[in-house]
Amino acid sequence: METKYIFVTGGVVSSLGKGIISSSLACLLKARGYRATIQKFDPYINIDPGTLNPYEHGECYVTVDGHEADLDLGHYERFTNVPTTRANNVTTGRIYQSVIEKERRGDYLGKTVQIIPHITDEIKRNVMALGKTGNFDFVITEIGGVVGDIESLPFLEAVRQLRWELEGDCVCVHLTYVPYIQAAKELKTKPTQHSVKQLQQLGIQPDVLVLRTEHDIPSTMKKKIAQFCNVSPDAVVQSADAPSIYKVPVLMHRQHLDEIVMRKAGIEPSGEPDMSAWNEFLARMDSATDTVTIGLVGKYVELQDAYKSIDESLFQAATYCGKKVSIRYIHSEKITPGNVASLLEGIDGAVIAPGFGQRGIEGKFVALEWCRTHDLPTFGICLGMQCMVIEFARNVLGLKDANSTEMAPNTPHNVIDLMEEQKSIHNMGGTMRLGAYGCTLRQGSRVASAYGSLHISERHRHRFEFNSDYRTRFEEAGMQCVGENPDTGLVEVVEIPQLRWYIGTQYHPEYSSTVLSPSPLFLDFMKSAIAYKDEKIK
Repeated sequence: METKYIFVTGGVVSSLGKGIISSSLACLLKARGYRATIQKFDPYINIDPGTLNPYEHGECYVTVDGHEADLDLGHYERFTNVPTTRANNVTTGRIYQSVIEKERRGDYLGKTVQIIPHITDEIKRNVMALGKTGNFDFVITEIGGVVGDIESLPFLEAVRQLRWELEGDCVCVHLTYVPYIQAAKELKTKPTQHSVKQLQQLGIQPDVLVLRTEHDIPSTMKKKIAQFCNVSPDAVVQSADAPSIYKVPVLMHRQHLDEIVMRKAGIEPSGEPDMSAWNEFLARMDSATDTVTIGLVGKYVELQDAYKSIDESLFQAATYCGKKVSIRYIHSEKITPGNVASLLEGIDGAVIAPGFGQRGIEGKFVALEWCRTHDLPTFGICLGMQCMVIEFARNVLGLKDANSTEMAPNTPHNVIDLMEEQKSIHNMGGTMRLGAYGCTLRQGSRVASAYGSLHISERHRHRFEFNSDYRTRFEEAGMQCVGENPDTGLVEVVEIPQLRWYIGTQYHPEYSSTVLSPSPLFLDFMKSAIAYKDEKIK
């Protein structure tokens, strides 16, 4: 069949959950046997989120082909079990960069380059290319921001044009907010009406309305909204608050969202989506009673989305182990030798978070020394793994000045050093070691046992690496280098076999953990944390 294109726009306020609705719809379409993918258009001028501080935009997600992307792509993968690529996330900056490069090459044959048609044509090209090259039945495109934002106008104009060009193969889903006024004890529809009117003024008539709400919306109110917004009454659905984002696909199916969209795209639905594996996960989630407590040590713990993929990986692993997870966020800047015991007391495992820069680094060293000497299950990721190495060098090898050249360029013991190929790089954007790389694991190691394989592939985002000049000294002292890149010999994984579970990975296993395929390493870590908790109870 011809590829169908679904556009998801938002209105009234941001952070309504366009990414979750898009992911849920893709999840349902895949469960019906269709090939579906999602892309995100972000209306900021950064080329990608790679240079953005987490305070600005939350977690930076990395795709398999090494693109630094919006955190919504993590949701896309967790819900669909389909890896994303550079084509799944496009910013205003990338659109303009591409158009300007074409202009410099003379591709426009001397014509005046304008927003219409050149910018909008480039946006449309990115939409259509994903459908053609990926061989998908459905391409769901989420437009970042809110209708009315000046930054989103070129994207919405491109959507308007595509609706005419694609005719019946194009569907527009508009997500809005229906607020509840506590003083009046009433739901209010005017914000939705105004949002749709703004969309109509841009030449786009939504086919489907999804209404975010904290309260059930009466059917009479849905009919009123349909009447005022020129939408058929059966194409207005509500998305009420859910106890977990993973329940949203099921709730959306109960609202018939997948069937409505299919009919709007000219496909008559037949049968039910096969959500058996998904529902099994939800059943495990709902039946879990006991709680395992994991301490997450980092410098962005006050931000809700800074460690989103790690949070979700821990949740998925705990669910498959039949447990609930309680994540205790521990700010690494506030950890000292005097309070570390009280801050880490009662946790069943610790994750030392990734990141960049000096701030909070000494607190991570203090936390790691406590975890190592108290034999607490501990998982270091990227910078967390590098901190494991530095702490071990200082307190076991006796190299008191050991450090990373990221933090101390003149350290006499650079146990973590800038990668050789990074030394001539000056631009910061998109120049790290990014994307999926192979890793060979040592036979008999804990990490190989967790994966059930000696050959794996995981995603990376770093500039600094373990300095192999120190490898022999580390291994003789008990920290084993049990994973390395087969082509470069770069150390990817360290572990201390004498401890319960003390493993650091240079890569980010959280990026590849999904609802239906949880990370084997997070699962093994969670099992160790649960065993440690049971041991304490006994």
